[in-house]
Parts: sequence; structure tokens; C-alpha cells
Amino acid sequence: MKTVGLIVEYNPLHNGHEYHYRHSKKSSGADASVAVMSGHFLQRGEPAIVGKWARAEMALRMGVDLVLELPVAYSAQPAEWFAYGAVSALAATGVVDCLCFGSESGDIAWLHAVADAVSEEPGELHALLQRELKTGLPYPAAYGKAVAAYLPGTDAAELAKPNNTLGLHYLIALRRLQSRIVPLTVTRQKAGYSQQDITDAAIASATALRHILFERQELEAIGSYVPASTMDVLRREWEAGRAPVSWERYAKPLLLQLLHRSPAQLAGIHEVTEGLEHRIKQSLPLLTDAGAPGTVERLIELLKTKRYTRTKLQRLLLRVLLGHTKEQLSAEVLRQGVPYLRVLGFSAKGRELLKRMKTSASVPVVTKVTGQEESFPLLKLDLQATSVFALGYSSASGRELYRDYYEPPVQVER
Repeated sequence: MKTVGLIVEYNPLHNGHEYHYRHSKKSSGADASVAVMSGHFLQRGEPAIVGKWARAEMALRMGVDLVLELPVAYSAQPAEWFAYGAVSALAATGVVDCLCFGSESGDIAWLHAVADAVSEEPGELHALLQRELKTGLPYPAAYGKAVAAYLPGTDAAELAKPNNTLGLHYLIALRRLQSRIVPLTVTRQKAGYSQQDITDAAIASATALRHILFERQELEAIGSYVPASTMDVLRREWEAGRAPVSWERYAKPLLLQLLHRSPAQLAGIHEVTEGLEHRIKQSLPLLTDAGAPGTVERLIELLKTKRYTRTKLQRLLLRVLLGHTKEQLSAEVLRQGVPYLRVLGFSAKGRELLKRMKTSASVPVVTKVTGQEESFPLLKLDLQATSVFALGYSSASGRELYRDYYEPPVQVER
């Protein structure tokens, strides 16, 4: 059974994602699909608009056969570690034959050529990247300029496009892991990754859809841009008080962490670099200065500089909220790859894949977390992340804080 791997967030799953899924199956000739999906917290340091089980259900109802969780240790990281963690999970299944990802270029040969040249990250390239990052450029733009300087003739603007950057890092991860998974790419349709305006009648970016939901608070306003199955799941989560979740739902617990921790303790948090702990502490008294609202958005505005981008700060604040230390998420830890495969959901065909994975998987497959926490430190971080995420529900119950312990994998029969 030929199987294609996908790396996704589905925040929420929309028509563009469905296009990618259909073309991934078609271009790969795959019979089945495995998606590695971020859990509750995402690559740009944001909470998902709905939780991981709801988004796994969206994926399964669209047609995905098996959904695995990308641990929070990797899911809220810059492109390099996000890609490495996700690719390591696909490789660890032992059943994935190819990886199909969306890119702005749609040119796998070009991405291969660049990956061949930079996969070992030569010292010169690393120095160039650090120089560009210090100018305040977002990671994709900084990486594009660094690679263009290292490889004359490379189109920096093209490489700086976020999905091209991610795609390149998927190829680099495949090389570093010495994986036999074959990479394929599908050209992204219409809306850009971060585009907030809707310019097409059928396809809009997830960013634009979230913007509509938070600004207008009208779920039906996005109905034209998402599959009917996505709308079904979103309606249920809305009615249950589990959506929409945004950063502002965590303003109070985040502020508590920032006030409670000393500068030295903040300096030990993952992503807190270059004395940012002092800038954070100095910003706290200004949160409500001159009547300003004490919001997460206000804090980000106070902290943001040319050097410290919104995404960098969101990831940093997320790690403070979750209490993730530099030691817990060191390069040595992350380089080991995903140490377990957490199953979020499966179809009938996905059940067949799980049976094969009993012998093919190179790491344990986890369907029940009880008793597993002490064996897998990164799993413990995921369980804690679920509890924190539940604090963002408008009608949270104590039971929601421990949902990982009683929620079985989502099963969708087709």
C-alpha cells in the first residue's frame, strides 16, 4: 500500500488544503495518507483556533487515513526544527513512501539543488544567516538572503517565500536523517501563507479565515472557503465553548508567569536570548500605561523591534507560558528526532497502517498516554500543553485539562 506523508497544521482546514491533499494523492499515486499535524500550538507561536482532536477529525473527514501529533517541542519552532521533527516522525512510521508538500515555486529540482548545497549548513552559511537575522528580518527572508549570498544566482526573494523555505528544510531533514522517503511538491494555489485579504471565491489562506473569525465573530462568513465537514466540526466546537481560541485567552496566565519569574529564570526559557529577559521585565509596568489594555498584543508591541519579530516573540512568550526550558529543548534533544508517534486519529485504512507500524515503526506508537509520561519527557510537555490550551476555552471544565488521558483517537469510517 503506497503511502504519502503530509506535514500540516490545518488551522483551520480549508479549500486550499483540500486541493493540496487531492493533488498529493494524485501526483504520488498513493493508496493511503499519513499526516503529521501540529498539536495545540503552532509554528508561529500561536494557539490553534481549535484543538488537536477537532483538527484531526477535519483531516480524516477530508480523506487523510492516519493523523499523528507533532510534539509541541517541534511544532512551535523555526523552520529548521519544525521540519526536522515532522520529517523524523514520517520516517519513524516505516510506512511512508513519499512526502508531498505545498510550495510557491512548485519546482522540486530547484529545491533539491539548493538542499544539496546547504544541507550540512557550512560555517560560512551559518554566519551569513546569523548576520541577516540580526538585521531583524523574519527567518524565511533572512535564510533566503543568506543562501543567495552563499550560492550566487539563487533567487533570494523566491527562497524567502515561507513554503519554499519550509520545503527546503524538509529536503534538508530527509538528507540528515538519511531517509528513503521521496519528496514531491505541489504548487500552492491562490492565497499566500500569511495573506489576510481574500482575493478568490474558493481559496483563502488560513490566516485570512482566522482574521474574519476574530474580527467579525461570524462562523458562517467562512463557509465558502472551507469544506462542509470542516464547518460541521467548527460549529460543534463553537457551541461547546472550545473555539475560537486566541492568544488573548492566555493573557492572565502568561502575565502571572512573567511576573513570577526572575530575570535569571526567564533567561533559562527556550527562545529567550540576548538579554530579552530584561526587556520583558522592563516592559511589564508599561502594559497598562496611559490606559493601554494589558493584552498579549500590547506586550508584543512593547517588545517588538526590528531585530525581534512578532513570530520570534510569540514563540518566546509561548515557551514562557508553557515553562519550556533551554535544557528541555536543546539542540541535542531535538536532534534525536521524535521519540514516539502519538496517534490522534485514523480511518479504516489508517487502522491497517497502524497494524503494519507494529513491526515497521522505529519508535513506540502511542494510542493511550496513561503511564507513558515518565518514559517520554517530550510527551509530558504535550500533556501539559493540553492543560494550558484548555484554559483558553470560554466554558472550560476541569475535565478538559486532562483530556489527553481519556480522549481516544478519532475514528472516521468511510
